[in-house]
Amino acid sequence: MTDFQQKFLPPLLIISGIAFLGVKVMMMLFPGAWGWTPAQHEYEGMILGVYAVLGIFMFIAARDPMAHLSLIWFAAISTLVHGVIMLFQALADPTDADNLMGDVPALIILGIVLIAVTPKKLKAD
Repeated sequence: MTDFQQKFLPPLLIISGIAFLGVKVMMMLFPGAWGWTPAQHEYEGMILGVYAVLGIFMFIAARDPMAHLSLIWFAAISTLVHGVIMLFQALADPTDADNLMGDVPALIILGIVLIAVTPKKLKAD
């Protein structure tokens, strides 16, 4: 792990964990940009459960990122893929256009930043 990664990855994982745990707050504060139109509480509950668990595990990974690379890579890639899928859905469905100003850019940016900062593999000492 480079000095840059060693310095910035743990705080980034903590910020990611907070963001994942804060999805419900964002849905309440900005329902159009962070929710579904019309509201779909079944999907909301599923997303909140998955991201809450991921958020907790990001806190755990922040303590020793090199021991949790597969989790970090899963979080990075799945977050980016989630954002890209939502991007296409928001572009195709005018009722989801508000998401282009909320969760879509947040997911894509977070996924890209995690990919950029996460070590590609363990290196032998």
